[in-house]
Amino acid sequence: MGIHWRRLRQRQLSKRVQAGSRFLPTTGINPVRPGLLPVHDDHAQEWIIEEIGMTRFLFALIVIVLLGVSLAGAVLAQEPTCEDAIGCVTLAPDDPVTIAWMQTVSGPTSFFGDDAVGGIEIAMEQRDYTVLGREIELIGEDSLCNPEGGQTAAQRLVSDPQVVAIIGPSCSSAAVPAIPIASNAGFLMVSPMTTSSALTNPDRDAGGVWMPGFFRTVYNNLLEGAVAAQFAYEELDARTMATIHDGSNYAFDLALATERNFVEFGGEITFSGAVNVGDTDMSAILTNIASNPPDVLFFPIFQPEGDYLVAQAKFIPGLEDVIMLTADALLVEGFPIDSGEAALGVMLTGPAVTGEPYEAFLELWFDKYGEAPPSGFHAHSFDAANMVLDAIEAVAITGEDGTTLVGRQALRDAFANYRDFEGLTGNLSCSPTGDCGAVESMVIFIITEAEVFEGKWPPTILWKPGSEESE
Repeated sequence: MGIHWRRLRQRQLSKRVQAGSRFLPTTGINPVRPGLLPVHDDHAQEWIIEEIGMTRFLFALIVIVLLGVSLAGAVLAQEPTCEDAIGCVTLAPDDPVTIAWMQTVSGPTSFFGDDAVGGIEIAMEQRDYTVLGREIELIGEDSLCNPEGGQTAAQRLVSDPQVVAIIGPSCSSAAVPAIPIASNAGFLMVSPMTTSSALTNPDRDAGGVWMPGFFRTVYNNLLEGAVAAQFAYEELDARTMATIHDGSNYAFDLALATERNFVEFGGEITFSGAVNVGDTDMSAILTNIASNPPDVLFFPIFQPEGDYLVAQAKFIPGLEDVIMLTADALLVEGFPIDSGEAALGVMLTGPAVTGEPYEAFLELWFDKYGEAPPSGFHAHSFDAANMVLDAIEAVAITGEDGTTLVGRQALRDAFANYRDFEGLTGNLSCSPTGDCGAVESMVIFIITEAEVFEGKWPPTILWKPGSEESE
């Protein structure tokens, strides 16, 4: 407005006073405020009181209106309230969204962690490291491939209340102690490569360790064991099998699942034993097996023990014609290189991902890292990261003040409700106890001269369930 309302009222009041002075008595001038009407004029005093009262009323009315607007704005801009059953991650307006990985990134199994972290990083880059309009902060802990590493990594990550979700771990042995730590703290934990059937089994009496909040985007050992047994019995015509594990949760569980399935097909287990992590001399256990040679030897163990076993088996009398079948623990580029000619003809169960989206992913991988992925779980890690980010976007609540809440139970529920998520590894649907892996990714590979002498990787696919022809 051109004229302030208080000044306008003062001008109106002054004119009315001047007009009244023409007929009011001029005696008895007010000694305190000269220019005002005489204090003894009752009619003038009533009029002034009326005007002053109206002015105060209007002023009070405006104050009330302004206060109401301010309070309404405060209500609209207030921080949202967490109503989640197990709590929320609270993000101030400028806070990033913190995602954590826990993977084995040191020691002889570091190729698994490098493979997983690479897939996670590419997923983040495809979103410009942004979710909910916020920067993504990616942090990590080395969980190694043993219980101590898993426990330490999980404890460190859950101590940070700003971590929204954990992607990992790499190894089943690390997952066993990590699951209760993450679950009891209310966290979502999604593993891209831990396959032990115990991890998604809630039956404690049967050895299960599943707890709420744990999911995985990889297949279950029950599936891998069934594929290994079917391939051995139906495709290799094997009727006897010996197995070797290394005492780890993964290896023992997979060997047991394969044995059970092989027996169900009609086969016989001639030997079931174990080596220790760190062993280099495999002659004793191999000689024991050679005393009653099986048709196939199944050994789901890691490097470097797997390298030693394959190399030394060639020199054990009685094992010359035994078919060597291993699993995804040795599905790493270093296995044929380190084992040399001894690896020729060795077959492996493991994941195979195909299709145009995966080919596009591999181009991104080569552009970023300049070499092939070191293992077979980078695509599962990519899927895990994208499922985590999509779930965050689905459940986050942002208030007018810019504060965002991510409910921890809501995040778990969103993951449990995934149906036919279109990932690189296939269509993923999650069971109530955390199995989300696409079953179509399991195949049998074979190590050829191309892998041993020419550096080709991944190895050639020999057989895929449901397919009569090799690729």
